[in-house]
Amino acid sequence: MTTTLITGANKGLGKETARRLIAAGHTVYLGARDEAKGRAAAHEVGGRFVQIDVTDDPSVRAAAAMIESEGGLDVLINNAGMEPRLAGNAVPTPADTTVDEMRETFETNAFSMVRTIGAFLPQLQRSPEAVIVNLASGLASLTGLSDPSSPSHFYPGVSYPASKAAVNMITIQYAKAFPGIRINAVEPGFTNTDLNGRTGTQTVEEGAEIIVRMAQVAADGPTGTFVSAHGSLPW
Repeated sequence: MTTTLITGANKGLGKETARRLIAAGHTVYLGARDEAKGRAAAHEVGGRFVQIDVTDDPSVRAAAAMIESEGGLDVLINNAGMEPRLAGNAVPTPADTTVDEMRETFETNAFSMVRTIGAFLPQLQRSPEAVIVNLASGLASLTGLSDPSSPSHFYPGVSYPASKAAVNMITIQYAKAFPGIRINAVEPGFTNTDLNGRTGTQTVEEGAEIIVRMAQVAADGPTGTFVSAHGSLPW
């Protein structure tokens, strides 16, 4: 039985990914900061709840200890994240961007991945089918953001794409350091979730497709890649 943890799983892509992986036979821990919301989501999809705030060291260590005591982890899906928004749901432009905003965004989207991977690494290294899926974004692609013909070129924000570009770098370096673990970054697409103020153009079912697929890669599958449901993406 494959045991999977999904952070930020009480709603949106995390919850849909949990539902799909449970249907595929995984034992899934739905990680969430809010106990009531996390337990409700876990009950709804048939998973297990674990309280975890990925920005807090003691919380992450406690979640790791709990899961290890119940058998250990095979698959880690780093889904928890944030995108800054101004009043009226506007994306902050470079003129609006502050150091505090950058710091908060990086803490949630990038630093938390290092924290969470580090806490679960001993368990993952003992698993013969270890996988890490890091939620990146098409906005993490420097190629896309700098190309006027790319759909992502229009995006004006700084902190969100910068933090997701850091996620891609984290993915590459950890994949090189731990070849026994399949570690990949995924772009779920512009999905209609709370993260973007419900402005996305695709459903959570569509967005979860690539996450679910990469969570189930075999031990000889790809690692150190950046992919969407449509194939490889340029860094």
